[in-house]
Order: sequence, then C-alpha cells, then structure tokens
Amino acid sequence: MARIAVVGATGLVGERFLRVLEERNFPVDEIFLFSTGKRKKEVYFKGEKHPVLPPLEIPEVDIALFSAGETVARELAPLFKEKGAVVVDNSSAFRLEPDVPLVVPEINPEDVKLHKGIIANPNCSTIIMLLPLYPLHLRWKIKRIITSTYQSVSGAGRDELEKLERGEEYRDEIIPWIGEEFEDGYTKEENKMLYETRKIMHEPGIMVEATCVRVPVPYVHSLSVTVEFEKRPNPEEASEILKKAPGVRVEERKLREIKDRDEVFVWRIRYSRVFENGLSMWVAGDNLRKGAATNAVQIAELLT
Repeated sequence: MARIAVVGATGLVGERFLRVLEERNFPVDEIFLFSTGKRKKEVYFKGEKHPVLPPLEIPEVDIALFSAGETVARELAPLFKEKGAVVVDNSSAFRLEPDVPLVVPEINPEDVKLHKGIIANPNCSTIIMLLPLYPLHLRWKIKRIITSTYQSVSGAGRDELEKLERGEEYRDEIIPWIGEEFEDGYTKEENKMLYETRKIMHEPGIMVEATCVRVPVPYVHSLSVTVEFEKRPNPEEASEILKKAPGVRVEERKLREIKDRDEVFVWRIRYSRVFENGLSMWVAGDNLRKGAATNAVQIAELLT
C-alpha cells in the first residue's frame, strides 16, 4: 500500500488521476490532495470526501502525481523529492533533463529504474502517436515521422475548455500553432514531439516533422501520421502487429466513442505515396486519459 499525493487535484488531469487510481484499484493507503487554484475545496475519492489544500506543508508520501504546470512543478517537485517521494510529473518541466526518465510504460518501462526522484510523463500527443508507432519501429525501424495533430481544447486546460463550451474564442476556428513560436517557425509543442520521441525511443537520429493544431472539439487528440521506415513495410502486416500491441486498437471510432478510453485507436493504415518505405495512418486517443492521467498512473504502478 502506498501513500499518494496529487498536486493539481482539481484540474482536468488531476480529476482523472483520482478516477484512474480508483478504476485500476491502485493500492492507496492514504491520499493527500493539493491545488494552487481557487476551485473546489473538497473532492471524492473511493466514495469518501477529501479536502483539497494549498501545498503549504509537504507530507511524506511514496508517490506524488503532479499536473499543475511547469512553474509549480519546478517549485514543488524537489520539495516532495526531498521528503522521500517519487514524483511523476505531467508538465514539460523535467522531460528533457538528462537524469529524468521520460516514460511510456508500453515502450520503455525499464527507464523507470533510472529515476533519481522524478519521472516525467510525456506530452499527450507524443504518447498517442508513439503507442502504435513503436511496435512498427521494432519491425521495420523508423527513419522519419511526419504528423499533423488535431488537438482538442481540453489539452489547454479547464479555462479554455469552458470558453469552448460558452461558444467563445474556439468556435468555428482552428489555430495552427500550440505554444510558443520560435525563430525557425516551429512551436514548443512541435519541438516536444521531436525531442520526446527521440528520448523515449532511445533513437537520437529519428526526425519528426510536426504541425500541431488546436481544433474546436472538447476531448480527444487526433493525428495524421506518415512514417518512413528503413525496410519496406506492409499495411496488412502492420495491422496485424498493431492488433497485438498493448494499448492499441485497430478500429475506426468516433471521437465521442474514444473519450474516456485508455486505448489509442488506429485506422486508415495504407502505403505512403511520398516514401517508398512508408505508411500513413490515422491515430486518435483521449488526451486526458492515456495522454496524461492513465500513463502517469501506469508509471506509478511500475514503482509499487
């Protein structure tokens, strides 16, 4: 049994931390809930009401699940670490630091053993893209990835989701960049997909050309993905490989059917017209579940 802290417990991902912990019957001995915001002061976990407190005093816990943004993570994660906790952080604060593992349990679970008190949860779109690509990489070895993402508004947080629900800002609009834009024209989100892919797969030579787009849907990220391999792939064999891959479903689904699911769905697998050794496909997954909370809880399970 483990003592667990959730930092950011009233956010969209924080709420799903609690839901996933309960659904997966995680062995929680005691739970501490924290928030730096002004939202709900109490939440339910396993049928019991728990207070949500500001993180003024850091308790001694075994695992701390963070989804409170980069600034809070950089401030508080080291304090939890000093008290003996292993921090699993959902922000981008530590993802590319060399001594912090960046983990997707279906891909590189062994990296968890390398932690020094902090483990990073990858970007939601990176997780959703790599879950089906990694089994294909093991078969044909990936050289290049070209992807355009269609990212739901919930990925920007509750405040932005409420704007969408009120018909403000996102209505009838797509936004062709996410995050800070750099001098070379790429954005922070697009850089995440490149550098996180390399780190998770331990393949520093893989190239990822990403165009990350915010679209006016509440939940679920979708991606158009084209991959060049070193060897000649086959769509039928790719489908068979993915049908056996953990966490992947080769199945066409509507977004509302993918919401609240932990699997990543893949369909439209076909030969690429651009790369001789290429495949193209459509990929979609719940950004708040496997793209965030579920992946983090799976990491925590590897620690128990």
